Amino acid sequence: MIRLLLVFAAALAFACGGTWGAKLDLTTVNQAQFAAGEPKDADPTVLKAQILLDRARFSPGPIDGRLSENFAKAIGAFQQANGLPSDGKLTPETWSKLMATSTEPVLVTYEVTRKDVRGPFTRRIPARLERMARLRRLGYRTAAEKLAEHFHVSEQLLRMLNPGKGFRKAGTTLVVPDVGRGDPPAAVARIEVDKGARLVRVLDPSGKWLAVYPASIGSDENPAPSGMAEVKRVVRNPTYHYDPDFAFKGVRTKRPFTIAAGPNNPVGSVWIDLSIESYGIHGTPDPGKIGTTFSHGCIRLTNWDAEDLGSIVQPGTKVEFKNEIAHAVDVIAP
Repeated sequence: MIRLLLVFAAALAFACGGTWGAKLDLTTVNQAQFAAGEPKDADPTVLKAQILLDRARFSPGPIDGRLSENFAKAIGAFQQANGLPSDGKLTPETWSKLMATSTEPVLVTYEVTRKDVRGPFTRRIPARLERMARLRRLGYRTAAEKLAEHFHVSEQLLRMLNPGKGFRKAGTTLVVPDVGRGDPPAAVARIEVDKGARLVRVLDPSGKWLAVYPASIGSDENPAPSGMAEVKRVVRNPTYHYDPDFAFKGVRTKRPFTIAAGPNNPVGSVWIDLSIESYGIHGTPDPGKIGTTFSHGCIRLTNWDAEDLGSIVQPGTKVEFKNEIAHAVDVIAP
């Protein structure tokens, strides 16, 4: 009887296209079909949906194959933009719409290059800002971290997709997401910073959402601005200048200092300067915390989302701050 039940369950899963618990390899993920329910671990169906969302510029944050708040927000935004009920759940209708966005495989093979493994790397990065200022560059710590950011994934998922493989040798063949987003949208009217939802949206003149990114935004103690602003300039590979008037918790010095450029700089790989003094939209050295922490007032995105947004905006692009911040107990990132 137990054997019959197991056979029936397996047949039902196959009939429904279910892939829960399946190994995360190239074939399984590329062929994954919709499956109802809430898998607790990394799942091929969720992974496929995350990659397709990322391609469509509805960013789920670091791609990890798991259900999360950022994944739900990305699904909800995609649903809203495509005229579907916006419940943040992966429904058959949402899955079908996602599948229609691209016919290309979501996982591909990639050969590690000499540039990937050459660095320069910054093996040890201190936690305190004053000590960071002593370094000549805030580079990636390892080739694995560099590759993970390049393909918009967590390091854990990169290792799961490539069991037993190293990331320090040029010529190594890896399985990675194809996260090519295509050309930036042309008709951009404004940027919305939704403080309550912790999202940054790109809108066209009709109000349609062209891109949505999860964000860490200011807290009650360190609020983000309100009202309207505009983009002044986009600075790639920025340095970080600390003003003692910021009085950040944990910073003991009363003198200004500058932290060198690099993707692990406190403002990441891109700074989008706004018309409000000392405020900007920027990257982060810790993409796993995006959308789950507050910031010191600025708007923090993953490095790859900040770079994407930087390719979309122009000097003069309007930025609207909407809603009140969410009330929660969270860590404040620098």
